[in-house]
Amino acid sequence: MTQEFSVSTSIASPCRRRLVISGLHRNTVNIPTIAKYFNTKGRYEEVNPYLIDDKLSVNKSVLPALSAKCQPIHLTAIIRHGTRYPNSNVIKNMQQLYSIVVHNASGEESWLKELQNQWTMWYTEDMDGRLVQKGVDDLKNLAVRLSKLFPSMISEEKLRAGMIKFITSSKHRCVNSTLSFKAGLTELWAISDMEVGFTVNDTLMRFYTQCARLVQEVDKNTSALVEIDKFHHGSDMMRVREKIANLLGVPHSLISHDMAETAFYFCAYEFTIRTENSPWCQLFDEEGAKVMEYASDLREFWKRGYGYDIDRKASCVLFHDLFDRLNKAATENRSVNTMVGSSPNRICGYCPKIFLHSRSGQKVTEAVTVQVGHAETLLPLLTLLGFFKDNNRLTSNNYAAQTRRSFRTSLMMPYAANLVLVLYDCGDDDLRLQPLLNEKRVDFPGLTTQKASMPRFQDVKELYRELLQGCDFESECRLFRAPAEG
Repeated sequence: MTQEFSVSTSIASPCRRRLVISGLHRNTVNIPTIAKYFNTKGRYEEVNPYLIDDKLSVNKSVLPALSAKCQPIHLTAIIRHGTRYPNSNVIKNMQQLYSIVVHNASGEESWLKELQNQWTMWYTEDMDGRLVQKGVDDLKNLAVRLSKLFPSMISEEKLRAGMIKFITSSKHRCVNSTLSFKAGLTELWAISDMEVGFTVNDTLMRFYTQCARLVQEVDKNTSALVEIDKFHHGSDMMRVREKIANLLGVPHSLISHDMAETAFYFCAYEFTIRTENSPWCQLFDEEGAKVMEYASDLREFWKRGYGYDIDRKASCVLFHDLFDRLNKAATENRSVNTMVGSSPNRICGYCPKIFLHSRSGQKVTEAVTVQVGHAETLLPLLTLLGFFKDNNRLTSNNYAAQTRRSFRTSLMMPYAANLVLVLYDCGDDDLRLQPLLNEKRVDFPGLTTQKASMPRFQDVKELYRELLQGCDFESECRLFRAPAEG
């Protein structure tokens, strides 16, 4: 379903509760030692620590050294929503664990007494995954940084000309993240005299809910997630659960995997939302945090990653949409170059070289596309493209062997995670494609030898030729096909 909206550039109330967090210097923030293991519940700043001191700092070293004739003609950014509240199911578990701590815990540690006597349960079910103020800032700041990194693309001129398009999931946290990104730009350029529209498109941004095969054969199929269940009941997780129970002074039977995960969420949300090193964090040492991170990575691997073929093939619709946009920009750019090329004519003989190439994105009708979705939107696409694929698959019994794995959602998928693809025209029909993940350079698998100069767009298309010629969403998501492991 696709819906068009036109909205003002201001954000009156992106969520019902807003926690205003003042800017804090890095040295005054008491960051939990386990913050780097918060998986999909982590801050963007843990991935890019230089942002802790300056939220608008731009790392221009990610830009390749190109000749002056190389100019960007199109940019697509696929972005996860910003920091949010827990969903209602997690909050129900939080209420249960808090009750255990208040009524059953018998430990004598000062941090436990603080949880019992001073800390209050402030999460309520109506928060249900809504964007928090930190999430608003995540997207505002990202918009400003990208505009500084690519000033010829994300510009006031292009925004006013309608050449920057916005597409979002229908979920409130994504709509409000989209509004926040736009507000970052309109406030940067002091724009108050125009409205900027956006499109709600769940077919693209929530494809995982519309892929019948994925829903039936993975999400609702407990046997498909057996590796996750095995790890939850394995020795590594049992040690974490027993340690939590011992620290709290409660029977081990009260600390299920769900309760251990909830304790980890308490620590993560208190930090990402309130910038507090909560007493809840005392329940985990670094090894325990690593186990919790692996449990989360294992779930994402088997549900949205490399576990089953359909996990990533469900993103075919987004994959084709991405390459259709790139191809359209390339075609429009080529038509301009053809019109102003150096072939002889009666007016100027051989026209001067200044006319050989279109100015940056001048005739590309959609110079910038900003698409806002979920971790479940971006992760399948990254795996479909072959990023972060390890030699060995993540399983319930190889945790110890996976300490150096590439597939780590703490690094790949924090709040406001983003994949940016920039198409360059370097003249003489030489198009180049630069990928960035979370404002860092990444290499297309198999094209690492072209790192210094960026791969040719044609080589990227050749790399994904089979997907471009196939990968049909309707046929891949049709039911009654045997689930194939990736």
